[in-house]
Amino acid sequence: MLFLPREDGQGLVEYALILVLVSITVIVILGFLGDTVGEVFSEVGGTLNSRP
Repeated sequence: MLFLPREDGQGLVEYALILVLVSITVIVILGFLGDTVGEVFSEVGGTLNSRP
């Protein structure tokens, strides 16, 4: 019989690392663009509130 290593935990760790990297990337992008995104949402909200 061939020896087959168990890779169940390895796959879970890989998915967790990908999730962490994506989260860090989103946080960094929002750090740079946070003010701009906030201004856009404020403009959209103001436009929607001023409509009759």
